[in-house]
Amino acid sequence: MPVDYEINANKYWNDFYKIHENGFFKDRHWLFTEFPELAPSQNQNHLKALLSENKGSEVPACRSSEDGSGLIIEAQHSCSSVSLGRKTQPPPVEENVTQKLRHLEVCADEFPGSSATYRILEVGCGVGNTVFPILQTNNDPRLFVYCCDFSSTAVELVQTNSAYDPSRCFAFVHDLCDEDKSYPVPGDSLDVIILIFVLSAIIPDKMQKAINRLSRLLKPGGMMLLRDYGRYDMAQLRFKKGQCLSENFYVRGDGTRVYFFTQDELDALFTTAGLEKVQNLVDRRLQVNRGKQLTMYRVWIQCKYRKPLLSSTS
Repeated sequence: MPVDYEINANKYWNDFYKIHENGFFKDRHWLFTEFPELAPSQNQNHLKALLSENKGSEVPACRSSEDGSGLIIEAQHSCSSVSLGRKTQPPPVEENVTQKLRHLEVCADEFPGSSATYRILEVGCGVGNTVFPILQTNNDPRLFVYCCDFSSTAVELVQTNSAYDPSRCFAFVHDLCDEDKSYPVPGDSLDVIILIFVLSAIIPDKMQKAINRLSRLLKPGGMMLLRDYGRYDMAQLRFKKGQCLSENFYVRGDGTRVYFFTQDELDALFTTAGLEKVQNLVDRRLQVNRGKQLTMYRVWIQCKYRKPLLSSTS
């Protein structure tokens, strides 16, 4: 595989967004049909159902608090990993009151959107065609949306959009494959993570670790939503022999790359990361471009995977 496409991947994506900016993309209002979990009221009902299914399970006290709407509140972040699963003797209050107060301050102020009770992260946000429909559709003051992209040009376009509201959204540059760079949110803090035509853009060997890292950010019961290219999509069939970097992994004329998945491959990625399958389906559609008089046979895969409410070690 040519090393240039990996080393200079950010350059190719920055060039892509500099050329197309906002004019190339359409807002994804179909999101709420395909992914009703993005609506806070829908996800609240979903989590209530999950919690009722697990009434018989012993849930650690620090993970069972609710705000009355079915959402697990921020109290879970004040629980140490030591306290989960076994009882410990509490230290003298006089020795730890300052430390505890400092810890509560960190929990409240450490990251953007820390006061929200419903948090969504989109990875590979592009110019905001998913983020802005979510913000415009959901006026819930408890909602906070994070979005990141590999391309600094794309993130700048999001931040300079008139619809960008820093009190409800935080856009940042992030490399999905960079294991040394942390996300600006703690573990077990997100309700939903969205991956739309983004996982296919990274080298296959790095996909599993990327999903593992994202999985740790989800709250128990949180969902990871994906829509991406399926095997034998028309885009794959159109690539010429010289554009194939490795099996089912191609480079476009502009230097950006794309992988074409099977359902089993995606299932393996998510379940290895400890997530449970809710949905994994192939969406086959015949699209007609009347302007170019083209008929396109599209193959996409749509997945929904959930983080278990209780881990096997709890």
